[in-house]
Amino acid sequence: MEIYIVQPGDTVDTIADAYGISAQSIIYNNQIPYPYPLAIGQALLLSRETSDFSEPAKYQVSAGGYAYPFISRWVLEQTLPYLSDLFIFSYGFTPEGELIPPLLDDTFLITMAKSSDTAPILTLTPFGPTGQFSNYLISQVVNDESAKQRLIENLTAQITERGFEGVDIDFEYILAEDKIPFVNFVRDIRTAVNELGYPVSVALAPKTSDQQIGLLYEGKDYGLLGEAADSVLLMTYEWGYTYGPPMAVAPLNKVREVVEYALTKIPASKINLGIPNYGYDWTLPFVQGASKATTIGNIQAVQIAIEHNAAIQFDETAQSPYFQYLSEGLTHEVWFEDVRSLSAKFGLVEEYRLRGMGYWQIMQLFRANWLLLADTFSIRSRDA
Repeated sequence: MEIYIVQPGDTVDTIADAYGISAQSIIYNNQIPYPYPLAIGQALLLSRETSDFSEPAKYQVSAGGYAYPFISRWVLEQTLPYLSDLFIFSYGFTPEGELIPPLLDDTFLITMAKSSDTAPILTLTPFGPTGQFSNYLISQVVNDESAKQRLIENLTAQITERGFEGVDIDFEYILAEDKIPFVNFVRDIRTAVNELGYPVSVALAPKTSDQQIGLLYEGKDYGLLGEAADSVLLMTYEWGYTYGPPMAVAPLNKVREVVEYALTKIPASKINLGIPNYGYDWTLPFVQGASKATTIGNIQAVQIAIEHNAAIQFDETAQSPYFQYLSEGLTHEVWFEDVRSLSAKFGLVEEYRLRGMGYWQIMQLFRANWLLLADTFSIRSRDA
């Protein structure tokens, strides 16, 4: 695979001719709609035939992706061949430890995952009545031994009855005073789930030091949680977010800081790098407390650039693409992911010999990402 940056005057046909490849492969790899327009600065993934059979063995990784039960079956079918784990989002619970399944039936995700040799993973989240993360709910369960044991019993029953092959614990906004009870909670779930032959992972907010202040960080101890779980996911995204100022969602310089801190606390063999599969569109000027960005897909971002004749730029520090455009007299700024930014993140995984990566989330197909992933790494199957 090769990455090509679109120049003024380029067309799919001229690029295909220059590289001796089919125009159809460019269109397919990059999900270019008819009549196949391109944006200046757009990063294209090109498939080139090679006769070099001495290529060294690829580094093996675990690749996971989160999905809601309303995912398109076609998108899921296209994505599963590239996943080791499918994190099914999400299962809640009551203060008494009763499990709350998703509102929509998720049976087809479990079935399709297993058919693709991908492990279906039950994702546990502490959502309160408003649908937001509830630290009250977390406190109730991690500090109540009977509620915790009831929840563990319900989890193991769900795994046995439904065919899940692991549990992912995605808790946010944990109170500082619940730090150790949460570690014990993760450890107890792991003990029970391991007895069934399956792993337990835990999601970690992107910390860069032990003393990091803030509700996202103070309740999560990297070292202790790394010991308590089989693996962790670093949530290395959302620097650029819905209510914040325009910037890269996962700037590489910031992501690297989190990885380097994590490695002082957790073995690389347990660490999965979080990767965003989305971008944001901000209307300028940004006003703190009033502005709200729109979430967009990576393919959609390129289409917006084409529609408004905007040239895509690339921030070398953040290793992320962006552009501005005018619509109805207002300036917009868009940051998203492309194969350049993803290649840089893959480079971190290989440089630090991490366990792999986890995508938030896979609801929209970004085919070039998966093709690049498979070209860069050997992807571990669920039985490996």
